[in-house]
Amino acid sequence: MPNHHEYAMDTTAGMATEALSTVDTIDDLKAQFARLRALSRSQPINDWNTRETQLDNLEAMLSDHQSNFEEAINADFGHRSKSETQFAELFPSFTGISHAKKHGKKWMKTRRAPISALYRPAHNEIQPQPLGVVGIMVPWNYPLYLAVGPIIDALTAGNRIMVKMSEAAPQFAQAFADAVAHYFSPDIMCVVLGEVDIAEAFSKLPFDHLLYTGSTEVGKKVMAAAAPNLTPVTLELGGKSPVIVLDGANLEAAVNRVMMGKTLNAGQTCIAPDYVLIQRKDHERFIALAKEWMQNHYPNITDNKDYSRIINGSQFKRVQGYLDDLPSDEVRNLTDVKADSDTRLMPPVIVSEPAPESEVMQNELFAPVLPLMHYDTLDDAISFVNERPRPLALYVFGDNNKDIDKVRTQTVSGGVCINEVLMHVTQHELPFGGVGHSGTGAYHGKAGFERLSHMKPVFVQSKINGMNLLLPPYGALFKKGIGMFLK
Repeated sequence: MPNHHEYAMDTTAGMATEALSTVDTIDDLKAQFARLRALSRSQPINDWNTRETQLDNLEAMLSDHQSNFEEAINADFGHRSKSETQFAELFPSFTGISHAKKHGKKWMKTRRAPISALYRPAHNEIQPQPLGVVGIMVPWNYPLYLAVGPIIDALTAGNRIMVKMSEAAPQFAQAFADAVAHYFSPDIMCVVLGEVDIAEAFSKLPFDHLLYTGSTEVGKKVMAAAAPNLTPVTLELGGKSPVIVLDGANLEAAVNRVMMGKTLNAGQTCIAPDYVLIQRKDHERFIALAKEWMQNHYPNITDNKDYSRIINGSQFKRVQGYLDDLPSDEVRNLTDVKADSDTRLMPPVIVSEPAPESEVMQNELFAPVLPLMHYDTLDDAISFVNERPRPLALYVFGDNNKDIDKVRTQTVSGGVCINEVLMHVTQHELPFGGVGHSGTGAYHGKAGFERLSHMKPVFVQSKINGMNLLLPPYGALFKKGIGMFLK
């Protein structure tokens, strides 16, 4: 196990402040930030070997603490399927590290950029540089992957990092902080614990970049807190990600993927299918297939180890309140099990054609609740989506390529899956991010490296050039030359 405790005190001039691996007070937060900022200015991490070593440390930490992390997340949720943690958090973390180690050395090289023939033989370059200190604010729903994913990009780009863990998942937050303290020098990365006051102070620090994942309403506050420092932000938010089932689509295949996406982590996924737009003639068959799917994949849901719980009582109460406000005939149960506030077990339900102004259609659900809405024409479905805030994801099911292309081109969303859900987030070659109310900026893979780097433009003049022809006094030669480009 790497041991970085020898770095607890830095001997560089001006670095007398004690380095902290874990921070839980506002004073320590500010002191540790000042320390990391000073180090980022005096000792930028410009070599690949150092960056690769940090990625190796991250990989070793995840490998060695996998069981501890699974158990901590399980404890925070009251029950979180360990298989889901492995599939949705550990797997993309490990593959993300491998992808970064494979490509990072190439990404960080200065690269030639095109140049107009008018300026040759000069040439253009783009030089990636570390931004400095990156702040990462982690949500509770996937507290491991949504910490590690941004950390991978920040380390690959050569940054120092401060990570604010979610107070709603305290056991994992502490386990993660303890692990980071053993695998990383506090001069590279520290973990911040604490409640809302610490999170507010964190968002006000003048980071070189701040990445927040969470709700749209809190995202607005984070952006406002960052604005006085002109801190650039990446906001990964959420919203109501729609599913459009095209006329003639394979309903069995659509239900299979939609239900997978809606039951994973009990629906507590920012890109989970939030509502389905479907032809009226397919309505009852969709519900029947969903019931059959539940029986096949989650039998005996009360004692099923594969089915997760709602994170806490307040989230459970919020969602149950949405359902209680609906007419009883709109709530279609997919199992015979009732919701249990004591254990926070919330069985999946379909809400049959709720009013557009109802709570279930106004708010991101973040629960195994699936509204089923009707549309008459594809134009109607597209209009329904476009009349609402732009979603983080959009899913379309069908085989008609013309209709699929129409949905793709006439809607705007953070990402799209065709005949699938969720899987775009696992593609390290694709940027992941929102648009409008669902977020700003994108990361993952090369997009994340560039997001957390300064891609510095460099113009390199040749010894032989014609710039002296453009000096005053501006005579006939200048006027003739410039006249060729003026209208």
